[in-house]
Amino acid sequence: MRQNFYILLLGLLMACTSGKPVTESSSAGTTLSSYIEGIRKQFAPDKRTALFQVESQGNVLSGETNMPAAKAALLNQLQAAHVAYVDSIGVLPAPDLQGKHQAIITISVANLRTKPEHSAELASQATLGTPVQVWKENDGWYLVQTPDKYLAWVDAGGIALMDDNNFSGWQNSEKVIYTHPYGFAYAGPDAAGTTVSDLVYGDVLALKNQAGRFYEVAFPDGRTAYVPASEATTYKVWTASRQPTENNLVQTSKRLMGVPYLWGGTSFKGVDCSGFTKTVYFMNGLVLPRDASQQVHAGELVDTSNGWENMRPGDLLFFGVPAKDGKPERVVHVGMWIGENQEFIHSSGRVRVSSMNPDASNYDAYNRNRFLRAKRISPQAALLDLRTAALYQ
Repeated sequence: MRQNFYILLLGLLMACTSGKPVTESSSAGTTLSSYIEGIRKQFAPDKRTALFQVESQGNVLSGETNMPAAKAALLNQLQAAHVAYVDSIGVLPAPDLQGKHQAIITISVANLRTKPEHSAELASQATLGTPVQVWKENDGWYLVQTPDKYLAWVDAGGIALMDDNNFSGWQNSEKVIYTHPYGFAYAGPDAAGTTVSDLVYGDVLALKNQAGRFYEVAFPDGRTAYVPASEATTYKVWTASRQPTENNLVQTSKRLMGVPYLWGGTSFKGVDCSGFTKTVYFMNGLVLPRDASQQVHAGELVDTSNGWENMRPGDLLFFGVPAKDGKPERVVHVGMWIGENQEFIHSSGRVRVSSMNPDASNYDAYNRNRFLRAKRISPQAALLDLRTAALYQ
């Protein structure tokens, strides 16, 4: 009986390795790890935007990924090299989502965190109406991916889960976008009445009707409300009016003057340095990567080797620590060039204007000394151009 049990167990293990015999050796584990690392570098070099949490213990591959192609590539490489393995890699979206793999942000600003808990670091934010991909659930928190590909956790109160049919219905509805820095949606067409929600610039709702001086709108979770028409516009009109010119970028940036610094913030409720530049460009119809260390890879390099004469308003300036002694470069801050008296605007304590001119009263010696390079962002260099991308529709 004992012998039959071991024969059966061996047969099951062989079935999990695509017909290849399983051997117990430390060298197998090392081999698997090297293949895993190679796939990780190829498919998920930035863990902020791609999930490939796979590891090996002996011959067993465990973990999860949201990229079926990455798992397939790994298994194909192992099979081609005749390396034995047991496949226990999960592919997201998780089955327990029951087909609700999409969601829409339901509150004015949803806080997205690095872990599924309120005490975790704030990674980013997403505004009302933003569509997100849902990958899995953990105790009332959902791992989501925003349109800029950022992965983070949001609690259930911030999203409306949807299957493909409901998501398509929401996306196909006509939209309005809130265009004031901050305000409210009301229970009736009366700005002195009860509020349904607060609102910030960039919030998107479904348009039901226009009632006099108000838009009647619907939230993704089914709530209805009224928004002053003077503080919003239809999404189609808004996108058609976006022109990311030098002047518009500067004027937009100054609408955020004084907004407090907030680590992880990307809204009028608070911005970090890259959240500020991201918000400025969003208000002009372009979606940038989330972090400064990601934004630095976008756009065209501006030559600053002989000073600032090649800089144009709207160019992004990046600051940090250059590569040295075998250590890689670290980009830790970003601002936007204004051009008057070598000035740039950035979120540092609050959104403020500083200067690269040593003779200026707002000269920023600290950032001048850690300046790395500048980049010019064209619409083609953005992740999304909202004038042509059907993000909210």
